[in-house]
Amino acid sequence: MPKFTACLAGLALLAASASFAQTPQSPPAPPGPPQPTPTEGDFVIRDFHFASGETLPVLKLHYYTFGAPHRNAAGHVDNAVLIMHGTGGSGHSLIRKEFTGELAGPGQLLDAARYYLIFPDDLGHGQSSKPSDGLHARFPHYGYADMVEAEHRLVIEGLKVDHLRLVIGTSMGCMHAFMWGENWPLEMDALMPLACNTVQIAGRNRVWREMVVQAIKNDPAWKGGDYTEQPTRALITAIDLQVMAGSAPQQMQKALPTRDDADAYVTRVTAAYLKDMDANDTLYQTDSSRDYDPSARLGDIVAPLMWVNSADDFINPPELGLAEQSVKQIKRGKFVLLPIGPNTHGHGTHTYAIAWKQYLAELLEESGG
Repeated sequence: MPKFTACLAGLALLAASASFAQTPQSPPAPPGPPQPTPTEGDFVIRDFHFASGETLPVLKLHYYTFGAPHRNAAGHVDNAVLIMHGTGGSGHSLIRKEFTGELAGPGQLLDAARYYLIFPDDLGHGQSSKPSDGLHARFPHYGYADMVEAEHRLVIEGLKVDHLRLVIGTSMGCMHAFMWGENWPLEMDALMPLACNTVQIAGRNRVWREMVVQAIKNDPAWKGGDYTEQPTRALITAIDLQVMAGSAPQQMQKALPTRDDADAYVTRVTAAYLKDMDANDTLYQTDSSRDYDPSARLGDIVAPLMWVNSADDFINPPELGLAEQSVKQIKRGKFVLLPIGPNTHGHGTHTYAIAWKQYLAELLEESGG
């Protein structure tokens, strides 16, 4: 997956990918309870039709699961939890001590012995079908509508899950969670979107994304997507923008307290990201939010919804007041803005379950225990 999406953790500053570049974090906490091991799989959709009118003869969706589905007396699955990653991430990017380590272990809120946890690699991400597999810029130009449709088919057709106990989404997955709630309002018991808003991607949020897209397209080395070597100049621009968009000032100041620390970080993180980054994948991932705008249908969401953003999120700045207005349209919706503190990490707070799991507990209790 593209390294620019990595979550930077600990003094080493480099860790597995989460979603959008995030800031260096505090030293790791002591290990928690023993964690379960995921099962991996692939689901193939034949002749997938995109909203653009394009088609793909074979669309592969990779996924990870914990636990096993349970069926109630009526034969319906009653313990499945869909957990969706952010832009540039993968299902595996959330299988980490900060997320599953806080949630999926014995006795934890989403104990894998009780719940069937589903972590897809979204369309264009991870080990699922994406431009870098071979089609390059001839890969269908997917948007969020296509991604959500593919997620739904994975759950319903691939995994034979006809109902979800809970839908959780981080960043891009947060936006997808709202779309799930609108498109299939009766197919889940609860929703927990983390780190997003419910309006069209516009203003500064669209501007920096378009800067990434244009940097790649305008680099002569991109060659219309048919490059044989990565357009490095464009990718460095993309890295710079993504790192700043995902940054958390307080955490970064603590981790990089001197000028030399900060300068060394820029050099180190740029080199690390460039090793795995693909320009076409990055372009498609960054631009895919262009069709997102759930604002007109928020009233269609009927399941209890717990929406959590953090006050140090550059991508979803709280001063806009967008969430506070939007949540009023959601019948059983609640919005929480986490104040800046030791457990918030800018946009990447969505991956640090310690910051918000008390609200997950509240949501599970409200929606059925």
